[in-house]
Amino acid sequence: MEHWAPLELDPASVGAEPGPQGLIDHLRAATDLGDLLVKHKALVFRGFHVTPEELGDVMDLLLPNRLAYVHGNSPRTKVGQNVYTSTEYPPQYDISMHNEMSYAHQWPARLLFFCAVAPETGGATPVVDGVRWLDSLDPEVREAFQQGVRYTQNLHGGRGFGKSWQDTFETAERDQVEEFLSKSGSEFTWKPDGGLRVSQVRPSTTRHPVTGDEVWFNQADQWHVTGLGDETAAALHQIMPEEDLPQSVTFADGSPIPAEHVTQIRDRGLSEAVNVDWRTGDLLLIDNVAVGHGRRSFTGPRRILVAMSD
Repeated sequence: MEHWAPLELDPASVGAEPGPQGLIDHLRAATDLGDLLVKHKALVFRGFHVTPEELGDVMDLLLPNRLAYVHGNSPRTKVGQNVYTSTEYPPQYDISMHNEMSYAHQWPARLLFFCAVAPETGGATPVVDGVRWLDSLDPEVREAFQQGVRYTQNLHGGRGFGKSWQDTFETAERDQVEEFLSKSGSEFTWKPDGGLRVSQVRPSTTRHPVTGDEVWFNQADQWHVTGLGDETAAALHQIMPEEDLPQSVTFADGSPIPAEHVTQIRDRGLSEAVNVDWRTGDLLLIDNVAVGHGRRSFTGPRRILVAMSD
């Protein structure tokens, strides 16, 4: 399989004036952006030196229908109109490859990342072609996942370990949460302590709506206890059973997923990935079905904002 990498676009390559207004003018005139994204799967806009002041105008053109991060499982801070910080996770760790909200019944079609502050070292956003990721897995791993996976969340009611259901669904109204989960086909139970348990079965792969390509499309490795690391996993097992963790995953029939499968999925996704190194003012637009993304460890300040659209 030939090498793949995101397409990098700068003022010279698209015939635009340097600066943020040049990008805005180019996007207003462009008619082939959707086709470019389908073909290349990820686009990097570099050298336009976009600042937070112009970001709203750029996002309106690249993501005209921004979505709220409802039912998202990552810790984030909302900083604008459906604009969020990227996953808030300790900088010394990598974040493994994943497609945003692939565990949910609906997921964003596009993600847009903006570099407000570049890190001193590291901190790249690796991206992986979902076809390559799927092909890299051993046949027995792909076969084991054919029936899909079951994701389970335990969301506290305001105080506890992990995310609250109020933050997860961006509402404090139980009836709104119940309506959302009922439409999604999820099983859910309110706990006596005010928490919420959610369980849902989802496929392990999907097909791209335009190309028809089959891609690896689940977050089993991130939801599995193995993803916490041996020491953290052991410590958590001492205080709570696995099914009571903030999030956990099994095969669709409830049987456990072997740790070695999880490790292979994580490691091969990262090994197939291409790093997008950040410079302040850069933007990265990805097709969320075709491409998975992650984060490399870093030092120094790093502020990457993200927005999503259908």
